[in-house]
Amino acid sequence: MQKAILITGCSSGIGLVTATDLKQRGYRVIATCRKPEDIDMLRQKGFEVVRLDLDDSESIQQAAAEVLAMTEGKLYALFNNGGYGVYGRLNTISRRQFEQQFSTNLFGAHELTQLLLPSMLKQGEGRIIQTSSVMGIISTPGRGLYAASKYALEAWSDALRLELYGSGIQVSLIEPGPISTAFSDNVNQTRSDSPVKNPPVAKRFTLPPEALIPIVRHALESPRAKIRYRVTLVTKVMAICKRLLPDRLMDKILANKG
Repeated sequence: MQKAILITGCSSGIGLVTATDLKQRGYRVIATCRKPEDIDMLRQKGFEVVRLDLDDSESIQQAAAEVLAMTEGKLYALFNNGGYGVYGRLNTISRRQFEQQFSTNLFGAHELTQLLLPSMLKQGEGRIIQTSSVMGIISTPGRGLYAASKYALEAWSDALRLELYGSGIQVSLIEPGPISTAFSDNVNQTRSDSPVKNPPVAKRFTLPPEALIPIVRHALESPRAKIRYRVTLVTKVMAICKRLLPDRLMDKILANKG
């Protein structure tokens, strides 16, 4: 029997690239997205598709029920990849924007996992993979809200991993740095007159979404998946700097004042 994997956020970028690779690799890929035109596109590519809006609890419950019915309760893996970013200085962000950012990037992932986890536990094996970010390691001006949602996702994933210890289900975090995807097209800028842009150094080390293919394969297939997969030189360097450098020096670097 093909191992079934549910991947959220498959309209483009990391989700679409990894879904395509895993389907070719022999997995039964169930792809999700929110917009009707993206659902049509994925179906034309031969995917089984479930509509999912991570900001809508009813949509999450319906999607989970569909997936469990499609797989007869035998889902091997969940790749929580869906999400978007709200960029802007914190004093320009409304409470509603704050709630929506966390609703999609964290609460939706939690609810979906909560609904699918019982069937995975019954099997005694499985994988849960989360798309985090370099912003789950550092927080920079103009990206504070997005970083907060990813910091929270990291903490949630750490607790989930420990709670599932010995269950046969492994939990991994993928921490991309700059990846050339359509993610920036979906960014919600709170101030159009002062958009948040990637610094030139980030552009220099940007990788295509295909760079995540071997990482997702490893997270799914290795007997001992890594807890964290750090992608791009930017992420690896920032993780080291965050651990070794004094906080005030990191502030100077991240504020571009040093």
